[in-house]
Amino acid sequence: MTTQRTEPAQNADERTMLEGWLDYHRETLAWKCEGLTDAQLRTAAVPPSELSLMGLVRHMAEVERGWFRQVLVGDESGPIYYDEEDRDGEFHLTEDDTWQEAHATWRAEIETARRNAAGFGLDDLSRGKSRHSGDPFSLRWIYTHMIEEYARHNGHADLLRECVDGVTGD
Repeated sequence: MTTQRTEPAQNADERTMLEGWLDYHRETLAWKCEGLTDAQLRTAAVPPSELSLMGLVRHMAEVERGWFRQVLVGDESGPIYYDEEDRDGEFHLTEDDTWQEAHATWRAEIETARRNAAGFGLDDLSRGKSRHSGDPFSLRWIYTHMIEEYARHNGHADLLRECVDGVTGD
């Protein structure tokens, strides 16, 4: 499967632009993982870090869930890969962890995020609150944060991919 990235519109309304940039960065992460084996995707290619491409995808599934389920709509669904004993569980991979499962879980969280966000305007406030201030977040803030989160991790994905097989690209 070839990942199709669509450049965000240059003259769209604000919501379309934010959603376009978020989708662009989601597809960039998928593209960085494309064509690799499970073993390559599990490879922590920049020691001593445990960060891997599959770990990043699992992390972003957790992030999608956290912001669009738990914070935005107040869903009390628990974490997918981590727990209180292993707060970084999404990055602690075993031979049993597969790309098929990680990718499907991440895509399912993205679809849930889209459905949940569709019920909110950009200025609407989340049902969940900040752990730090106790204040809710606007959907605009969540979109902006998610774009930042993906952009930062896509930088990590660039380095990981180059270490795994030498492939580079924007």
